[in-house]
Amino acid sequence: MGVKRSIELTFFCFIVLLFAFSSCDKKDLEENNKVTIVFKYGKLFGDPEPLEKLIKEFESLNPDIRVKDEVLPATTDEQHQFYVINLEAGSKDFDVFSLDVIWIPEFVRAGWLRDLTHIVPPELRKEFFQGPMEVAMQNGRVYAVPWYIDAGVLYYRKDLLSKYGFSPPRTWGELVYIASEIMRKEPGIYGFLWQGKQYEGLVCNVLEYIWGNGGSVVENGKIVIDSPNNKQALGFVRDLIHKYGVTPEFVTTMTEDSTTRIFAKGRAIFMRNWPYAWNILEREDSPVKGKVGFSMLPSFPGYSSFSTLGGWFLGINNYSKHPRESEKFVRFLSSYRAQKLLSLTVGYRPTLKRIYRESDIVKTQPLIAHLYKVFEHARPRPVTPFYMVISQVMQSEFSAVITGVRNPEDALKSAKKHIEFILGTGY
Repeated sequence: MGVKRSIELTFFCFIVLLFAFSSCDKKDLEENNKVTIVFKYGKLFGDPEPLEKLIKEFESLNPDIRVKDEVLPATTDEQHQFYVINLEAGSKDFDVFSLDVIWIPEFVRAGWLRDLTHIVPPELRKEFFQGPMEVAMQNGRVYAVPWYIDAGVLYYRKDLLSKYGFSPPRTWGELVYIASEIMRKEPGIYGFLWQGKQYEGLVCNVLEYIWGNGGSVVENGKIVIDSPNNKQALGFVRDLIHKYGVTPEFVTTMTEDSTTRIFAKGRAIFMRNWPYAWNILEREDSPVKGKVGFSMLPSFPGYSSFSTLGGWFLGINNYSKHPRESEKFVRFLSSYRAQKLLSLTVGYRPTLKRIYRESDIVKTQPLIAHLYKVFEHARPRPVTPFYMVISQVMQSEFSAVITGVRNPEDALKSAKKHIEFILGTGY
C-alpha cells in the first residue's frame, strides 16, 4: 500500500507540475504576442492617477497592446532636449509622445513626426479649437493631434479684493495699485507671482505684456521686437520687481509649479498661470479653496488683452516600429471621453470645443465658459521651425532685463539682431 500510495502521489505531483508549466507557457505566449508601445510625456501638474487609469482602460480594450508610460521632467526645455537628441539619432525607443505646441514646425521639418492626416479627417478637424489645429497642420498635412489646450490667465484672491473693495484689474497699472494697497494692509503677503526663471515660461509671460501693449515680435516678415511699445512693456515687467515691489525678486527662479505652491498656501494676491492650477487651488485640503477667482490677463491702456497659446499634442515617432498600434492609442487618448476625464480630474482643458457645453463640465467647473473665450483668442508664439533657437535668444535677453543686468532697449536691440540672423532674409 505504501509503494502504491507513493506512485499515486508522484503521478499527482507530475500532473500538477505539468499543468503549472503549461499555464506558464500559455501566459508567456500571451505576453509575447502583445505589442508594447512606449508613451513618453512630461510630468503632469496634477494627479497622475487618471491618466494611468486611461492607459489601463486602453489596454483592456486592446488586449494585444501593452502601453509602457515613461515620464520626463516637467519643463518643456528639458523635454525638448531629450527628444531632439534621441530623434536626431533615429531612436525607436519610444512610439507616442506629447509635444509642446511650439515644437511641431521644427519636428515636421526634421522628419520626426508620422503623418496623421488619415486619422484626423476634415470633419474631425472642425471639432478642435482653430489655433491648435492650425499648428498641428503643416503644408496641408496633419502631424499631431491636439490633446489639451492652455492659455495664460490671471488668478486672484477674490476674498481679499472683496475685503478692500476692489474688482479684478483690467490694466497692469490697476494690478500694481491693488497689490500695493493690499500688501500694505496685509503684511507678509506677496503681490503678484509669475514665471520668471530663464526658460520658455518666461517668454510666455513677457509676450503677454508685449501683445497687451500693441507690440509684436514679427510683423509682415519684419522683426519688430525692438519697438518702443515693446521696450515700455519689458521695462514694466522689470519694474514689477525693482520699482513697484509687488513681485518678489525670487520670481527669477520660479516656474509654474513653484508659483502655484506659494499661491495655494494663501501667500499671494495675484498669480499668472495656466488653467490647470485651478483644480489644485480648489482641492478639499487647499487653504484657498473657495477664495480664488480668475480672469483674462490685464493689458495696457488702449490695448486688448492677449494670452499666450499653450497646449500639448500627441504625435507618433516616425521611426516607431508599431505605427498602427500607436495610432490606436493616439485616437483613444485624444478622444472625447479621455479629454473630458482629464478635464474633470486633472484640470487639463480639452481641445474639443463641444466638451465646454457639457452640463456636468459647466456644473463642476463653472468658470470653464470664460476659458472658452480665452482659448478662442489666445495668440501663438512665432510659428517657425526655428522657434526654439529664437526662444533661447528671448529667454536670455528677457532674463537679463528682469534681473537688472541690462536695460530693455539694449536687450531688445540685441534680440532683434540675433533673430534676424537666425531667420535670414525670409520668415
